Amino acid sequence: MDQRNGKRTGARAGGRAGARPGVVALLLAAGMLLTACSADGSSDGTAADKRSGARPPQGTTGDGQGAPDAVAPEKGRQSEESGDTSRPDLAAPDYLSTFALDVDTASYGYARSTLGNGTLPDPVNVRPEEFVNSFKQGYERPKGNGFSVTVDGARIPNGSGSGPSDWSLLRVGLATKAAPPSSERPPASLTFVVDISGSMAGEGRLGLVQKSLAILTDELRDDDSVSLVTFSDEAETRLPMTRLQGNRNKIRDAVEAMEPAQSTNVEAGIMRGYEESVKGHRKGVNNRVVLLSDALANTGDTNADSILERIDSARREYGITLFGVGVGSDYGDAFMERLTNRGDGHTTYVGDEEQARKVFVDQLPAHIELRARDAKAQVAFDRGNVKQFRLIGYENRKVADEDFRDDSVDGGEVGPGHTVTALYAVRLREGASGEVAKATVRWLDPKTRKASEESGSARTGTIDGRLWGGESQRLQVAAVAAYFADTLRGGDLPGTPTLRELASRAGKLATDTEDESVRKLATAIGQAEALRSGTEPEGGGDEGEGEIG
Repeated sequence: MDQRNGKRTGARAGGRAGARPGVVALLLAAGMLLTACSADGSSDGTAADKRSGARPPQGTTGDGQGAPDAVAPEKGRQSEESGDTSRPDLAAPDYLSTFALDVDTASYGYARSTLGNGTLPDPVNVRPEEFVNSFKQGYERPKGNGFSVTVDGARIPNGSGSGPSDWSLLRVGLATKAAPPSSERPPASLTFVVDISGSMAGEGRLGLVQKSLAILTDELRDDDSVSLVTFSDEAETRLPMTRLQGNRNKIRDAVEAMEPAQSTNVEAGIMRGYEESVKGHRKGVNNRVVLLSDALANTGDTNADSILERIDSARREYGITLFGVGVGSDYGDAFMERLTNRGDGHTTYVGDEEQARKVFVDQLPAHIELRARDAKAQVAFDRGNVKQFRLIGYENRKVADEDFRDDSVDGGEVGPGHTVTALYAVRLREGASGEVAKATVRWLDPKTRKASEESGSARTGTIDGRLWGGESQRLQVAAVAAYFADTLRGGDLPGTPTLRELASRAGKLATDTEDESVRKLATAIGQAEALRSGTEPEGGGDEGEGEIG
């Protein structure tokens, strides 16, 4: 883990699913270019060097930091319940949790597609934060261009459901102001780098990408510009940076002319894409490179770090961000993550035309710009009240605590209308009373690079209500998503329900919230339970198969 840049440094093997989902959505990804495919309406969620996919060792918090009492809780503690923090035997190694914000949702989308194709996702590709950030939470929005901070929670029941445990679920919710009307956003200068290797030749892949780009051509404004680069064994500029006004047919012709070729030389595509983006760079606009690929690089340089080193000056000098849209049942997840995280961007995974239209028609026009750069969060737990805590997910988004206010350390990029949720399992000391945790988010203004902070806190009474059947339905949705992800990767969170119970809770929440995305979550959980038990999913299990929502 490279703590100095706060990004993920590991590699993760790509999982396998059945049929390869439509690349179309990948274009969708362009929606990603929006800045993550997750505005508060379907996927909330929705930095650099992020994910290795490695599970934290036992005895650490979910963010990789030492947790008090995580190993041998009672050993060496004569009187833990006293809350006397002046006692050496009560001094925990670290009561801070610091991480870069993440609005990616690729892990959840890929898992749903994999389950819909009849296969359990590879645990190494399951990231709980991306499951949680795929669902809207309804946080209060800030009035300005920064973040609102909401901290709440509920008591976790025993796994048997027989009664409350001594653990609570703490939710830290961050939200940005909704996107302005499309007519009020700055123009966009977008370079699409499209994989036309042989693996993109299957049905519903390159054809879907072309259809999605056609949709985007209709949705962008006259003062927006696009360029098109394709790559297989070599890269080719199909269209230099071109204004939409008066050139829509020309752009459509370039898109329609794409045909599958041979190998996958991602290096060549990214290098050419950045060259075109620099050539067509416009001041005062949002300059983006959007990579649409299965990321199965097999030609040229296949090392993400060395590829990015070659375009580093262009990225920094011109502020060009890299966004990745992953597609395919065979998908180079680790490679794509490494590229986009180091490129100050993020990634999403898409699988069908319906999702492509949702992103490009409903979300993309309003979400091209950024609200925050290098955003980081730090949660400080009260030593006297908190006995243990565990961050659920975000393992590979860790930032060294001392780097929280070091603005040279990379964080995450967040767009308008996005929300970011971090869940903690928190165990209070006996007799705890007062403040439990204070959460602070720090970010840089995308234009001025001025740093700002906002904080919120929770007290013991805030997290003492019951979780299931409690007042907050959205907190319950987040809990279901987190438990589902943790179960898929073999975790052991306190109070984990069975998959059957989670599917039932998700189904009820879908009815109560009238949220179709929660209904699809229930379907996915049912599919996972059936695959594990060798039975048919209750209710048929075909609803939402292969869809990403």
